[in-house]
Amino acid sequence: MTDRRRIIVAITGATGTIYGVRLLEMLQGSDVETHLVLSKWAARTLVHETAYTVEQVQALAAQVYPLADQGAAISSGSFLTSGMVVVPCSMRTLAAIAHGLGDNLIHRAADVILKEHRRLVLAVREAPLSEIHLENMLKLTRMGAIVLPPMPAFYMNPRTLDEVIDHTVLRMLDQFGIEVPGAPRWTGEMNVGQRED
Repeated sequence: MTDRRRIIVAITGATGTIYGVRLLEMLQGSDVETHLVLSKWAARTLVHETAYTVEQVQALAAQVYPLADQGAAISSGSFLTSGMVVVPCSMRTLAAIAHGLGDNLIHRAADVILKEHRRLVLAVREAPLSEIHLENMLKLTRMGAIVLPPMPAFYMNPRTLDEVIDHTVLRMLDQFGIEVPGAPRWTGEMNVGQRED
């Protein structure tokens, strides 16, 4: 591998594309080389939910691949990476990965990560969850994947939506051993009833 760590970042069409964008932003200027794939519906959801354009998000990554490019570097196990994060991960993508349906580059890259026993983090987004969703998550967890739904945490007393998003993204990066300088950490100190606005 090169001196830099490599992470594959896939953004799918589930709500919460801002999590993927923020993850790419946090890795800007770090020693992590990002390899990005966006699904067709991710592009549609992105422009609906955020002020970002597809081109702006693509510019955040070191390398961008077309969804249909099954011959891309990230479709091969010989391309060394620290792993892959699918953020957000739609239930369609979850199902395709769980059942080995490599019909696009996101599914294929995830399949490679699993077969090479590398880190696969899935930020699944849906509510409520059906038995099918739960079975697919359990199946992938048993294969070694990490299911990390982007659920807000309130013990850090977030004041803005950005703080909620950042905390969740930092937890995703923790799964790869990536630390962001200056990121707030829980110290165990309680601040009950002392919040000031």
